[in-house]
Amino acid sequence: MLIKKKPTWQLSENDVTDEALMHSRRDFMMMAAAVAGASAIGGVPLSAADERVLKALAYKSGANDLSREITDRSAATGYNNFYEFGTGKSDPAKNAHTMKVSPWTVEVEGHVEKTGKYDLHDLIDFNTLEERIYRLRCVETWSMVVPWIGVPLSAILSKFNPTSNAKFVQFETLADPKSMPGISSRVLSWPYVEGLRMDEAMNPLTLMAVGMYGKELPNQNGAPMRLVVPWKYGYKSIKSIVKIKFVSKQPRTSWGGYSNREYGFYSNVNPEVDHPRWSQKTEQRIGEFRRRDTLMFNGYGGEVAELYKGMDLRKNH
Repeated sequence: MLIKKKPTWQLSENDVTDEALMHSRRDFMMMAAAVAGASAIGGVPLSAADERVLKALAYKSGANDLSREITDRSAATGYNNFYEFGTGKSDPAKNAHTMKVSPWTVEVEGHVEKTGKYDLHDLIDFNTLEERIYRLRCVETWSMVVPWIGVPLSAILSKFNPTSNAKFVQFETLADPKSMPGISSRVLSWPYVEGLRMDEAMNPLTLMAVGMYGKELPNQNGAPMRLVVPWKYGYKSIKSIVKIKFVSKQPRTSWGGYSNREYGFYSNVNPEVDHPRWSQKTEQRIGEFRRRDTLMFNGYGGEVAELYKGMDLRKNH
């Protein structure tokens, strides 16, 4: 008998959003973009209709119970790494409100048939948004469990018809010195650059997120669109993306350029490979005091381990 295993991110049938509410998502998200970061910090009151949409998008606590306690929203939006706004964990929440996220365009180039500049709504069909509960673990050994809202990255990349020469996809973050005070520092080279192998990018788990906790993304969390790759460390999830480039060779990433010994290209969660300055065998969830064992591939090995079959995951860290 064939037993079909349910993906770790899949919601139960009871938690599927009502179709009528789903079709109003695009209108809601366009409204959210129009008010930029203000509504993300609670500065704009929502109408009753908007509240119904948010309720439909919100994570329901009984769904997808994988013993992954959802991180409190205030922690997930107030304790961040986004060095363009400062190196302190609270700096992004304090400084990111000045970033303008509407209108937003993304430049596409490289080994694809359809290059050019695209509006956010050309890239993402807001009628097909879905909720996924992902655990992201940062390299400093702390982790969060967040209900993200977005679309599979594969749905976006396939729009451009990548050619056979596209072996990797490279992403670039906005670098605006007027709204991003961290750009003046030399902690990293700007703009921030990240990359994935094409098969990683096309994996069903890989998400392009436009919201979290039933609301649009706050600026400090990468508005209006950010990558979420749940089996990799959090710094692999590039924020506020303005460029997507399809390349034939492995791109040099910002953290890899900073220290390839500490931050390898693959950045897969692997408890057996220590960071040069600390052990990665355990992790601590934000808001908890106890530590947990770190799981290989962050617990998503059933979906992604085959991608790395035959590879030395110590060498290719």
